[in-house]
Amino acid sequence: MILFPAIDLKDGKVVRLRQGDFSTVHQVAWDPVETVTAFQIAGATHLHMVDLDGARDGVRKNSEIVAAVAKVGLKVELGGGLRSLQDLEDAFHLGVYRCVIGSAAVSDPEFVRAAVETYGPERIAVGIDAQGGRVKTAGWEQDAGIDFITLAKKMEGLGVQHIIFTDIDADGTLSGPSYGLLMALQRSVGCHITASGGVSSNADLMVLRTLGLYGAIIGKAWYAGRVDLKRAVEEAGEQ
Repeated sequence: MILFPAIDLKDGKVVRLRQGDFSTVHQVAWDPVETVTAFQIAGATHLHMVDLDGARDGVRKNSEIVAAVAKVGLKVELGGGLRSLQDLEDAFHLGVYRCVIGSAAVSDPEFVRAAVETYGPERIAVGIDAQGGRVKTAGWEQDAGIDFITLAKKMEGLGVQHIIFTDIDADGTLSGPSYGLLMALQRSVGCHITASGGVSSNADLMVLRTLGLYGAIIGKAWYAGRVDLKRAVEEAGEQ
């Protein structure tokens, strides 16, 4: 199982939120490059990065940081405000390995199809964020009017092979992943599923691995000292 330690960027700072609520934003690290270097030293080979400014406002303000982080050498997947082929091209130019399409997957599914056809299914992921099973968009502030499994099946039909699933109710809570929802999603589509939200310990990661998931994102648990990333990488297997 691939491990994706995470960095969320807002106004150039490394921050975390609880359940996607922007009123809970707080800075958790001072230097993004130093943080990513620590991930690399622990053995991580991949990184999950979210541009929260882009996700909420559609205006990406953190390009210089993204480029600097990409130079560290991890495979960076980036989400937040990627809503056109030009946005994707710009991100890849910064050194990003995989782009994550979120809100635009709901509002413009033909963009997803074009993205997969242009860059290939390995370089494109769709982020599905749900609360109570219903998909949320625009920085988790708008109800998309569709349930997460229906959207996942639709994305699979467009050629998507990578889905990142976040249960908003679990995100940033250190309460454990939403195993039931992840299992339901894995049974419903043949895509590679990455779990996001709720990881609180190395034991949680081991359970996710036994479910046969492609990947798991580690956010608050690392910053809070709850996950030993070096041991997690060793236990997760080949990265």
